Amino acid sequence: MAIWTVYHDIETEKRYTVAEYSSEQLCSVQIPQDFPTSSFASGKFHPDLAYLQAESWWRDDFPVLKVTELTVSDVYHSYVCRISRQSLAIGEYILICTHKLLSVEQQQLLLGNAQILSNYLAICRERSQQQQEILALSQILGQAEHQLRNPLALINLYAENLRLTLPEGSLQEQALLIRQTVDELSAKLTDLLYRGQRANLNLKKYNLQTIIGECVKSLQHLLTEKNLTINYPQQSLYVTVDNWQMKQVLDNLLGNAIHFSPCGGTITCNWYTYSHEVLIEICDRGSGIAPEELKQIFKPYYSRRVGGTGLGLAIAQKIILAHQGNLWADNLPTGGAQFSFTLPYQRQK
Repeated sequence: MAIWTVYHDIETEKRYTVAEYSSEQLCSVQIPQDFPTSSFASGKFHPDLAYLQAESWWRDDFPVLKVTELTVSDVYHSYVCRISRQSLAIGEYILICTHKLLSVEQQQLLLGNAQILSNYLAICRERSQQQQEILALSQILGQAEHQLRNPLALINLYAENLRLTLPEGSLQEQALLIRQTVDELSAKLTDLLYRGQRANLNLKKYNLQTIIGECVKSLQHLLTEKNLTINYPQQSLYVTVDNWQMKQVLDNLLGNAIHFSPCGGTITCNWYTYSHEVLIEICDRGSGIAPEELKQIFKPYYSRRVGGTGLGLAIAQKIILAHQGNLWADNLPTGGAQFSFTLPYQRQK
Protein backbone atom coordinates (compact mmCIF):
# COMPACT_ATOMS: atom_id res chain seq x y z
CA MET A 1 0.00 0.00 0.00
CA ALA A 2 2.81 2.45 0.88
CA ILE A 3 6.52 2.42 1.62
CA TRP A 4 8.79 5.28 2.50
CA THR A 5 12.33 5.81 3.62
CA VAL A 6 13.20 8.64 5.97
CA TYR A 7 16.84 9.77 6.20
CA HIS A 8 18.92 12.75 7.27
CA ASP A 9 20.98 14.52 4.60
CA ILE A 10 24.24 15.64 6.24
CA GLU A 11 24.88 18.29 3.58
CA THR A 12 21.53 20.10 3.77
CA GLU A 13 20.96 19.22 7.45
CA LYS A 14 17.37 18.27 6.59
CA ARG A 15 15.37 15.07 6.84
CA TYR A 16 13.88 13.68 3.65
CA THR A 17 11.15 11.18 2.87
CA VAL A 18 11.36 9.07 -0.28
CA ALA A 19 7.79 7.78 -0.66
CA GLU A 20 6.26 5.22 -3.01
CA TYR A 21 2.64 4.09 -3.15
CA SER A 22 0.67 1.38 -4.87
CA SER A 23 -0.60 2.10 -8.38
CA GLU A 24 -3.97 3.24 -7.06
CA GLN A 25 -2.26 6.04 -5.15
CA LEU A 26 -0.53 7.20 -8.35
CA CYS A 27 2.58 8.85 -6.92
CA SER A 28 6.21 8.36 -6.08
CA VAL A 29 7.79 11.45 -4.58
CA GLN A 30 10.73 12.78 -2.58
CA ILE A 31 9.90 15.60 -0.19
CA PRO A 32 11.67 17.26 2.76
CA GLN A 33 10.37 15.96 6.06
CA ASP A 34 9.65 19.55 7.16
CA PHE A 35 7.74 20.43 3.95
CA PRO A 36 4.69 22.53 5.01
CA THR A 37 2.14 20.35 3.20
CA SER A 38 2.29 16.80 2.01
CA SER A 39 0.16 14.15 0.37
CA PHE A 40 0.00 12.34 3.70
CA ALA A 41 -1.94 15.14 5.36
CA SER A 42 -3.99 16.22 2.35
CA GLY A 43 -6.81 13.79 3.03
CA LYS A 44 -5.99 11.79 -0.08
CA PHE A 45 -4.89 8.81 1.98
CA HIS A 46 -6.28 6.83 4.85
CA PRO A 47 -6.07 8.94 8.06
CA ASP A 48 -3.80 6.34 9.64
CA LEU A 49 -1.13 7.24 7.07
CA ALA A 50 -1.26 10.84 8.21
CA TYR A 51 -0.79 9.56 11.76
CA LEU A 52 2.30 7.65 10.66
CA GLN A 53 3.66 10.73 8.88
CA ALA A 54 3.29 12.73 12.11
CA GLU A 55 5.73 10.22 13.74
CA SER A 56 4.09 10.38 17.15
CA TRP A 57 4.58 6.59 17.22
CA TRP A 58 8.38 6.87 16.88
CA ARG A 59 10.43 5.81 19.91
CA ASP A 60 14.14 6.08 20.55
CA ASP A 61 14.26 2.50 21.82
CA PHE A 62 13.40 0.99 18.41
CA PRO A 63 16.19 -1.53 17.68
CA VAL A 64 18.50 -0.85 14.75
CA LEU A 65 18.23 -3.22 11.77
CA LYS A 66 15.33 -5.17 13.19
CA VAL A 67 11.83 -5.32 11.71
CA THR A 68 9.16 -4.17 14.20
CA GLU A 69 5.40 -4.36 13.56
CA LEU A 70 3.41 -1.32 14.65
CA THR A 71 -0.14 -1.45 16.05
CA VAL A 72 -1.69 1.39 14.11
CA SER A 73 -4.65 0.25 12.06
CA ASP A 74 -7.22 -2.51 11.74
CA VAL A 75 -7.20 -2.05 7.98
CA TYR A 76 -3.54 -2.78 7.15
CA HIS A 77 -0.26 -3.82 8.74
CA SER A 78 2.67 -1.45 9.36
CA TYR A 79 6.32 -2.47 9.71
CA VAL A 80 9.27 -0.24 10.58
CA CYS A 81 12.99 -0.97 10.39
CA ARG A 82 15.35 1.57 11.95
CA ILE A 83 18.45 2.06 9.79
CA SER A 84 20.76 4.07 12.08
CA ARG A 85 21.42 5.01 15.68
CA GLN A 86 20.79 8.69 15.05
CA SER A 87 18.93 10.61 17.72
CA LEU A 88 15.18 10.59 18.22
CA ALA A 89 14.89 13.95 16.45
CA ILE A 90 16.71 12.64 13.35
CA GLY A 91 15.12 9.18 13.21
CA GLU A 92 16.08 7.27 10.05
CA TYR A 93 14.00 4.27 9.01
CA ILE A 94 12.10 2.33 6.35
CA LEU A 95 8.36 1.95 6.91
CA ILE A 96 5.96 -0.32 4.99
CA CYS A 97 2.15 -0.37 5.06
CA THR A 98 0.57 -3.45 3.51
CA HIS A 99 -2.82 -5.15 3.41
CA LYS A 100 -1.26 -8.55 4.17
CA LEU A 101 1.18 -9.75 6.77
CA LEU A 102 4.79 -9.81 5.58
CA SER A 103 6.22 -13.30 5.31
CA VAL A 104 9.55 -14.18 6.91
CA GLU A 105 11.20 -13.95 3.48
CA GLN A 106 9.70 -10.50 2.85
CA GLN A 107 10.86 -9.28 6.24
CA GLN A 108 14.36 -10.54 5.44
CA LEU A 109 14.24 -8.63 2.15
CA LEU A 110 13.23 -5.48 4.03
CA LEU A 111 16.04 -6.06 6.51
CA GLY A 112 18.55 -6.56 3.69
CA ASN A 113 17.60 -3.25 2.06
CA ALA A 114 17.79 -1.53 5.44
CA GLN A 115 21.32 -2.92 5.93
CA ILE A 116 22.43 -1.54 2.55
CA LEU A 117 21.02 1.90 3.36
CA SER A 118 22.55 1.82 6.83
CA ASN A 119 26.00 1.03 5.41
CA TYR A 120 25.66 3.75 2.77
CA LEU A 121 24.65 6.42 5.29
CA ALA A 122 27.52 5.39 7.59
CA ILE A 123 30.00 5.74 4.71
CA CYS A 124 28.60 9.18 3.81
CA ARG A 125 28.90 10.38 7.41
CA GLU A 126 32.44 9.03 7.74
CA ARG A 127 33.50 10.70 4.50
CA SER A 128 31.92 13.98 5.60
CA GLN A 129 33.77 13.79 8.90
CA GLN A 130 37.03 13.09 7.08
CA GLN A 131 36.45 16.11 4.83
CA GLN A 132 35.88 18.29 7.90
CA GLU A 133 39.05 16.96 9.53
CA ILE A 134 41.02 17.56 6.34
CA LEU A 135 39.66 21.12 6.18
CA ALA A 136 40.75 21.63 9.79
CA LEU A 137 44.17 20.23 8.87
CA SER A 138 44.44 22.70 5.97
CA GLN A 139 43.68 25.55 8.35
CA ILE A 140 46.31 24.31 10.79
CA LEU A 141 48.86 24.04 7.98
CA GLY A 142 48.03 27.60 7.00
CA GLN A 143 48.80 28.72 10.54
CA ALA A 144 52.01 26.67 10.49
CA GLU A 145 53.08 28.44 7.30
CA HIS A 146 52.75 31.81 8.98
CA GLN A 147 54.87 30.58 11.91
CA LEU A 148 57.54 28.93 9.74
CA ARG A 149 58.10 31.42 6.92
CA ASN A 150 59.89 34.06 8.97
CA PRO A 151 62.24 31.64 10.80
CA LEU A 152 63.15 29.96 7.50
CA ALA A 153 63.88 33.32 5.89
CA LEU A 154 66.03 34.29 8.88
CA ILE A 155 68.03 31.05 8.72
CA ASN A 156 68.52 31.61 4.99
CA LEU A 157 69.80 35.15 5.56
CA TYR A 158 72.22 34.15 8.33
CA ALA A 159 73.49 31.18 6.31
CA GLU A 160 74.24 33.50 3.38
CA ASN A 161 76.03 35.97 5.69
CA LEU A 162 78.13 33.12 7.06
CA ARG A 163 78.94 31.88 3.56
CA LEU A 164 80.17 35.34 2.53
CA THR A 165 82.45 35.72 5.59
CA LEU A 166 83.86 32.18 5.72
CA PRO A 167 86.99 31.23 3.77
CA GLU A 168 86.59 28.96 0.79
CA GLY A 169 86.44 25.31 1.74
CA SER A 170 84.27 22.89 3.67
CA LEU A 171 82.79 25.47 6.06
CA GLN A 172 81.60 27.65 3.18
CA GLU A 173 80.15 24.57 1.50
CA GLN A 174 78.26 23.70 4.68
CA ALA A 175 76.80 27.21 4.87
CA LEU A 176 75.74 26.88 1.23
CA LEU A 177 74.13 23.52 2.00
CA ILE A 178 72.14 25.14 4.80
CA ARG A 179 70.83 27.74 2.34
CA GLN A 180 69.92 25.11 -0.23
CA THR A 181 68.15 22.99 2.40
CA VAL A 182 66.14 25.99 3.60
CA ASP A 183 65.16 26.81 0.01
CA GLU A 184 64.01 23.22 -0.50
CA LEU A 185 62.01 23.25 2.75
CA SER A 186 60.36 26.52 1.75
CA ALA A 187 59.43 25.14 -1.68
CA LYS A 188 58.01 21.97 -0.15
CA LEU A 189 56.04 24.01 2.36
CA THR A 190 54.50 25.96 -0.51
CA ASP A 191 53.65 22.77 -2.37
CA LEU A 192 52.15 21.21 0.71
CA LEU A 193 49.91 24.18 1.41
CA TYR A 194 48.73 25.16 -2.04
CA ARG A 195 49.17 22.31 -4.45
CA GLY A 196 47.07 19.90 -2.40
CA GLN A 197 44.02 21.64 -3.79
CA ARG A 198 42.79 20.01 -6.96
CA ALA A 199 42.68 23.26 -8.92
CA ASN A 200 46.39 23.84 -8.24
CA LEU A 201 47.67 20.31 -8.79
CA ASN A 202 50.44 20.13 -11.38
CA LEU A 203 48.92 17.15 -13.19
CA LYS A 204 50.97 15.39 -15.86
CA LYS A 205 51.44 11.82 -17.06
CA TYR A 206 54.09 9.98 -15.07
CA ASN A 207 55.27 6.39 -14.98
CA LEU A 208 54.09 4.96 -11.65
CA GLN A 209 56.95 2.46 -11.72
CA THR A 210 59.47 5.32 -11.94
CA ILE A 211 57.85 7.23 -9.06
CA ILE A 212 57.92 4.15 -6.82
CA GLY A 213 61.51 3.40 -7.85
CA GLU A 214 62.60 6.90 -6.83
CA CYS A 215 60.80 6.56 -3.48
CA VAL A 216 62.45 3.19 -2.81
CA LYS A 217 65.84 4.73 -3.59
CA SER A 218 65.26 7.60 -1.13
CA LEU A 219 64.28 5.08 1.58
CA GLN A 220 67.19 2.74 0.91
CA HIS A 221 69.01 3.65 4.12
CA LEU A 222 65.98 2.55 6.17
CA LEU A 223 65.64 -0.66 4.14
CA THR A 224 69.32 -1.47 4.71
CA GLU A 225 69.02 -0.93 8.47
CA LYS A 226 66.28 -3.60 8.72
CA ASN A 227 67.45 -5.79 5.82
CA LEU A 228 64.13 -5.30 4.04
CA THR A 229 63.17 -5.68 0.40
CA ILE A 230 60.44 -3.85 -1.52
CA ASN A 231 59.01 -5.75 -4.47
CA TYR A 232 57.01 -3.85 -7.09
CA PRO A 233 55.99 -4.48 -10.73
CA GLN A 234 58.62 -3.87 -13.36
CA GLN A 235 56.21 -2.91 -16.15
CA SER A 236 55.37 0.71 -16.90
CA LEU A 237 52.04 2.23 -15.94
CA TYR A 238 51.31 5.85 -16.80
CA VAL A 239 48.96 7.81 -14.55
CA THR A 240 48.02 11.49 -14.46
CA VAL A 241 49.23 12.81 -11.10
CA ASP A 242 51.14 15.56 -9.38
CA ASN A 243 54.58 13.95 -9.23
CA TRP A 244 55.78 15.61 -6.02
CA GLN A 245 52.48 15.08 -4.22
CA MET A 246 52.35 11.41 -5.21
CA LYS A 247 55.89 10.92 -3.89
CA GLN A 248 54.70 12.31 -0.55
CA VAL A 249 51.94 9.68 -0.45
CA LEU A 250 54.24 6.80 -1.38
CA ASP A 251 57.05 7.97 0.93
CA ASN A 252 54.57 7.99 3.80
CA LEU A 253 52.98 4.61 3.05
CA LEU A 254 56.27 2.88 2.31
CA GLY A 255 57.89 4.54 5.35
CA ASN A 256 55.11 3.20 7.58
CA ALA A 257 55.47 -0.27 6.03
CA ILE A 258 59.21 -0.19 6.75
CA HIS A 259 58.68 0.95 10.33
CA PHE A 260 56.21 -1.83 11.17
CA SER A 261 57.89 -4.65 9.20
CA PRO A 262 60.03 -7.23 11.01
CA CYS A 263 63.73 -7.31 10.11
CA GLY A 264 64.55 -9.35 7.04
CA GLY A 265 61.02 -9.17 5.66
CA THR A 266 59.49 -8.16 2.38
CA ILE A 267 57.17 -5.28 1.49
CA THR A 268 55.02 -5.80 -1.58
CA CYS A 269 53.60 -3.11 -3.84
CA ASN A 270 51.17 -4.11 -6.60
CA TRP A 271 48.81 -2.32 -8.90
CA TYR A 272 45.76 -3.39 -10.88
CA THR A 273 44.17 -1.49 -13.75
CA TYR A 274 40.45 -1.28 -14.42
CA SER A 275 38.42 0.62 -16.99
CA HIS A 276 38.44 3.97 -15.18
CA GLU A 277 40.82 3.60 -12.25
CA VAL A 278 44.01 1.99 -11.04
CA LEU A 279 44.27 0.31 -7.63
CA ILE A 280 47.62 0.45 -5.81
CA GLU A 281 48.25 -1.81 -2.80
CA ILE A 282 51.18 -1.69 -0.35
CA CYS A 283 51.45 -4.70 1.98
CA ASP A 284 53.77 -5.34 4.92
CA ARG A 285 54.29 -8.39 7.11
CA GLY A 286 54.07 -6.62 10.46
CA SER A 287 51.63 -7.12 13.32
CA GLY A 288 48.74 -5.44 11.49
CA ILE A 289 46.44 -2.68 12.72
CA ALA A 290 44.17 -3.09 15.74
CA PRO A 291 40.44 -2.86 14.83
CA GLU A 292 39.94 0.24 16.97
CA GLU A 293 42.90 1.93 15.24
CA LEU A 294 41.59 1.31 11.72
CA LYS A 295 38.96 4.01 12.32
CA GLN A 296 41.51 6.46 13.73
CA ILE A 297 44.68 6.25 11.62
CA PHE A 298 43.65 8.89 9.06
CA LYS A 299 42.69 11.45 11.68
CA PRO A 300 45.11 14.37 12.11
CA TYR A 301 47.51 13.96 15.06
CA TYR A 302 46.69 10.29 15.59
CA SER A 303 49.86 8.20 15.35
CA ARG A 304 50.79 4.59 16.03
CA ARG A 305 54.51 5.46 15.90
CA VAL A 306 56.37 6.67 18.98
CA GLY A 307 57.32 10.26 18.32
CA GLY A 308 55.14 10.44 15.20
CA THR A 309 53.32 13.67 14.35
CA GLY A 310 50.10 11.96 13.29
CA LEU A 311 49.97 14.07 10.13
CA GLY A 312 51.49 11.76 7.51
CA LEU A 313 48.44 9.62 6.75
CA ALA A 314 46.06 12.59 7.05
CA ILE A 315 48.11 14.50 4.47
CA ALA A 316 48.35 11.41 2.24
CA GLN A 317 44.57 11.06 2.32
CA LYS A 318 44.15 14.76 1.50
CA ILE A 319 46.41 14.35 -1.54
CA ILE A 320 44.61 11.23 -2.79
CA LEU A 321 41.21 12.88 -2.37
CA ALA A 322 42.52 15.89 -4.33
CA HIS A 323 43.43 13.44 -7.12
CA GLN A 324 39.80 12.18 -7.07
CA GLY A 325 40.82 8.86 -5.52
CA ASN A 326 40.31 7.06 -2.20
CA LEU A 327 42.74 5.77 0.43
CA TRP A 328 41.96 3.10 3.04
CA ALA A 329 43.62 0.42 5.19
CA ASP A 330 42.91 -3.25 5.94
CA ASN A 331 44.52 -6.18 7.72
CA LEU A 332 45.73 -9.11 5.63
CA PRO A 333 44.41 -12.61 6.47
CA THR A 334 48.00 -13.86 6.44
CA GLY A 335 49.17 -11.11 8.81
CA GLY A 336 50.35 -7.57 8.27
CA ALA A 337 48.64 -4.44 7.04
CA GLN A 338 47.60 -3.34 3.56
CA PHE A 339 47.15 0.26 2.48
CA SER A 340 45.22 0.71 -0.76
CA PHE A 341 44.41 3.74 -2.85
CA THR A 342 42.78 4.40 -6.18
CA LEU A 343 43.57 6.94 -8.89
CA PRO A 344 41.62 7.87 -12.01
CA TYR A 345 42.97 6.00 -15.02
CA GLN A 346 42.51 6.12 -18.76
CA ARG A 347 43.69 3.14 -20.77
CA GLN A 348 46.18 3.79 -23.51
CA LYS A 349 44.70 3.25 -26.98
